[in-house]
Amino acid sequence: MSQPPQPGEPEDQVPDPGSSQGQQYQQQPYPQQPYPQQAWYGAQQPPPPSSNKTALWVGLGVLGLVVVVAVVAVTGFVAPGFFLSDSKSKSVVASSPSAPTSSARDTPTQSPVEIPAGRLTMPKRTTPLADPTECAYPASSSGEVPKKATPPAAGPTPASGTMAVTLKTTAGDIGLTLDRALAPCTVANILSLAQQGYYDDTSCHRLGTSGLQMLQCGDPAANGMGGPGYTIPDEVFPELKYGRGVLAMAKTQAPNSGGSQFFMVFGEAQLPPEYTVFGSISDAGLQVLDKVARGGVDEAKGSGDGTGPPKIPVTFQSVAVG
Repeated sequence: MSQPPQPGEPEDQVPDPGSSQGQQYQQQPYPQQPYPQQAWYGAQQPPPPSSNKTALWVGLGVLGLVVVVAVVAVTGFVAPGFFLSDSKSKSVVASSPSAPTSSARDTPTQSPVEIPAGRLTMPKRTTPLADPTECAYPASSSGEVPKKATPPAAGPTPASGTMAVTLKTTAGDIGLTLDRALAPCTVANILSLAQQGYYDDTSCHRLGTSGLQMLQCGDPAANGMGGPGYTIPDEVFPELKYGRGVLAMAKTQAPNSGGSQFFMVFGEAQLPPEYTVFGSISDAGLQVLDKVARGGVDEAKGSGDGTGPPKIPVTFQSVAVG
């Protein structure tokens, strides 16, 4: 239900037919030159003495030995491992570029996660919202309701000021700062859910470590389909950016379809400005997310897009406000 989209993968590139890589190499035949042979003219010559025959055989034997030594030397140079024992030879062949490489699923460990060090500058509205702002939370007509919650009171809602929230999880505490100036209705909803204990004992169900580097949480069903039984309005603006340290709401492709699910960005996230940003993540909280990200994704339980449950479980024990 509520998942930010995964950026598309680049298409495979095909060599240009006009380039040297796209043209097939055509082998040219060697020039057929007649081998010069010596002709006999005049009367037949008498056979040479026997001593000359002996010298000829000795010369041919020496020439053959030289050829054998040359062949062995060239073979040992071109094919390393020729002179090794069987065990050493096998190790050389196995490490050669022509040996088949293991796929990511065959390797016991995943490649290291590359996480940018710098934070993204938090976006700001060029035109502030009216303070207070009118908010409404209509009942949801789609999705699962594994844990129903009471929506916040509709009507005027403060659109200025911040609120500190701490997610106490099994992986460590994650500090958040909710900004009402960015998304007053969303902040009111998150605070209401936290005070109702809605997030207690729920697990973060989706981790992305490449392309979309975020941890998605807030679904009591832990399958990405659950919500509180009502929806909240989108509070977006064109200047929205997503990157390390940003806290945003998840939603479906339909507008105004957010509920309880949110995602915490610890790295890169190339997304359109369609996901409500309502706060930031503390430095200590980012270190917890980095640890979870480096633990890897359980892709066997994922949806096939490279994301899935984190191998290091993140379960909310409680959410402290203030």
